[in-house]
Amino acid sequence: MGNAILVVAEHDNSQLKGATLNTLQAAVELKAQGAGAIELLIAGQGSNAVVEQAAALPDVDRVLVADAGNLAHQLPEEVSSVVVNLLEGGDYGYLLAPATTNGKNLAPRVAALMDVAQVSDITEVVSADTFIRPIYAGNALAKVQSHDALKVVTVRTTAFAAVAETGGAVEATSVDAPAALGVSSFVGEELSVSERPELTSARIIISGGRGMQSGDNFPLLEAVADKIGAAVGASRAAVDSGFVSNDMQVGQTGKIVAPDLYIAVGISGAIQHLAGMKDSKVIVAINNDEEAPIFNVADFGLVADLFEALPELEKELG
Repeated sequence: MGNAILVVAEHDNSQLKGATLNTLQAAVELKAQGAGAIELLIAGQGSNAVVEQAAALPDVDRVLVADAGNLAHQLPEEVSSVVVNLLEGGDYGYLLAPATTNGKNLAPRVAALMDVAQVSDITEVVSADTFIRPIYAGNALAKVQSHDALKVVTVRTTAFAAVAETGGAVEATSVDAPAALGVSSFVGEELSVSERPELTSARIIISGGRGMQSGDNFPLLEAVADKIGAAVGASRAAVDSGFVSNDMQVGQTGKIVAPDLYIAVGISGAIQHLAGMKDSKVIVAINNDEEAPIFNVADFGLVADLFEALPELEKELG
C-alpha cells in the first residue's frame, strides 16, 4: 500500500452531490498531513456531466471513471468490486467516502473485503493516521488512530467545508469495471419531489416535533418555510407518531444537518435529535415548555404556543 487517497464520488449520473465536495475537503486536510495525491472515482453509467464537474475541481489530482451498465444505479456490491480492484492494484493508503446512506453502505463492504478496520463518521483530521469521531450520540468525541496500511474512512460531511467547485483542469482516466457480480439488482425507487431545498444541503431548516400534535398541522411549518426558502424536517418522535414520512427525520438515526439557521418547533431536544443538528450555525427554538432541553443548545428561544407563534411569524415574514 502507498499513501494516495481514493475518494468515492456520490452522484446521480448527471450531478455531483455536495457530499463529495465536503469529503474532498477531508482529503485535502489529509494531504496536508503527508498523504499522497487525491484521486476521485466516478462509478456509474453515462455520467459525462459528472466527469466534467469533477475535472474542474482544483483539489483533485486525478479523476477515475468506471462506466458500465451494472454501475448505473451504483449498487454497493458492484461499486465495491470496482473499488477493491483499484485498491489492490494501486498505490493507495486511504479510501474516503461521505458518511451518507450510500457511503455507509459501501465503505464497510470494502473494509471487510480488504480485511481492515473502518474509521467511521470522522469530524476532524488530526494527523495522517489519527481522526476525531463522535460517539454516544455526539456527547463525547473519540480520538482514534488507525495502524492499518489502508485506512477506510467515512466523513461526516457537515463537519467539513466544501472545496471549491471550479479552478481545476484534470483529464479523466478510464478504469476497468469488473464483470457484474449479479448478487443484487435494482428494482425501483420512490423519490420525494419538493420545490423546497433538500434537507442535507439546505441553508435554512424548520423542523417540527411531537408538539405539532398531528401531521395536519405541518402546513403551519411549510407556510413559514416557503417564506424563507427553508427545508422542512422533523424529529424522530414526529416521524414515529406518523405525522410525516421518515425521509424528513433529522437526528442520529435520521439526517445529520448543519444549516446556517435551524428552527426547532415543538421539539423537546432529545439527545438523538441534538446529535443531528447541534452543529447548525444559529439555532432557534419555539416550545411552550421552558425546561425543554432544546433551549440548552438554542441561540434564541421563544417560550410560546407554537399554534399562535407560527401564524404570527408567517404574518411578520409576509
